[in-house]
Amino acid sequence: MIIYAKEPLKYLATINDEALTEQTDPCQEIKYIDIGNVDSNGEISEIAEYRFEDAPSRARRIVRDGDIIISTVRTYLQAIAPIESPPNNLIVSTGFAVVRSKHERLDENYCKYALRAPEFIGEVVSRSVGISYPAINASDLGSIEIYVPPLSEQRQIAEYLDRETQKLDALIAAKKRLLELLAEKRRALITQAVTRGLNADVLMEDSRSILIGEVPRHWQVTYLRRVISQMDYGISESVGVEGKVAVLRMGDIYDGEIHYKNVGFVKEVDPLLMLAPGDLLFNRTNSLDQVGKVGIFREYQEFPVSFASYLVRMRCGKDVLPDFLNYSLNSDPMLKWARSEALPAIGQANLNPNRYSYLPIVIPPIEEQIEILEYLQISTDKIDRLFSATRSTISLLQERRTSLISAAVTGQLQIPD
Repeated sequence: MIIYAKEPLKYLATINDEALTEQTDPCQEIKYIDIGNVDSNGEISEIAEYRFEDAPSRARRIVRDGDIIISTVRTYLQAIAPIESPPNNLIVSTGFAVVRSKHERLDENYCKYALRAPEFIGEVVSRSVGISYPAINASDLGSIEIYVPPLSEQRQIAEYLDRETQKLDALIAAKKRLLELLAEKRRALITQAVTRGLNADVLMEDSRSILIGEVPRHWQVTYLRRVISQMDYGISESVGVEGKVAVLRMGDIYDGEIHYKNVGFVKEVDPLLMLAPGDLLFNRTNSLDQVGKVGIFREYQEFPVSFASYLVRMRCGKDVLPDFLNYSLNSDPMLKWARSEALPAIGQANLNPNRYSYLPIVIPPIEEQIEILEYLQISTDKIDRLFSATRSTISLLQERRTSLISAAVTGQLQIPD
């Protein structure tokens, strides 16, 4: 093990050197990175394009090749990323600190690893102030120490980590692609079952819906409102961390199920707004890729459960089983229709529940619904097990990547020549 010296970042790099001014040409085209465009692995996605006059007011910080951007708000998200070969008009949010290496002291390639080491990230988080929106200012950020080997060793460490992380990143990318393929297969399997059934020889007819296409002749083609018995909005009051009744929120619904990871609590709720087994919840607002998500509530023993106002409860009538309707509403054609109806003119997407009730839908006889559910249970279980195993592998590879960076920049790893 090699013991490297440590120094505050502010002696090794500058922070927030350049920014656009209010005198910037209003018609200047910029490409913009916000906090949400950087994930916890340091990957940047979905760079937006604006004219300066139309850009968010926080679109101000200028970045250059070799800079590192570090989110100074909601620091627990670990939004830290290197800027590599950027366009000349790339701008980032003032929610980032832009770190620029002093080349005589700190190699910029080494810097991108030193600032993603768990030791540095831990210090950023621990020094952040605030509960719901923790943040750190540039001065406090600059006072955090990092390991500083001699420049020649910095370059050697960076070159080694470039090679090794590239191998790990390729493996992670392949596993993520497998997840995409599994998700596509699962969606296709469900869509086929809930719109075509299991009998390939059954007589088909036109559903008269471009969305659905042909369906088994003996299935009922109808609107959602005709197969549900009621539709209710959730509670609008603020939730906290204590209370007798759990309140489900949008983040609790994914893959057609409810996972209780984002619940808040209130003291009491109107008994009519308590969930019962078989209730379906659909998300009516937020980003377009979240609108239309549906989850089924199953019996829960720990506490009574209600739901927030941007979720809408549906209860099934006698012609449809809750699990079948859950699969159907989460199928590709149904989500596509829901999101086409929620396209925002201004602001966030919003799906009017009354409009949603006119979703065209096909319903087989109850006995066929049971057969389809049994088939989907077996088929999706196999996919879900492989999906879970693949995600576990990705987590292990990411942990390996983090550990490798930590060991290299702290001197715990002997770097081969």
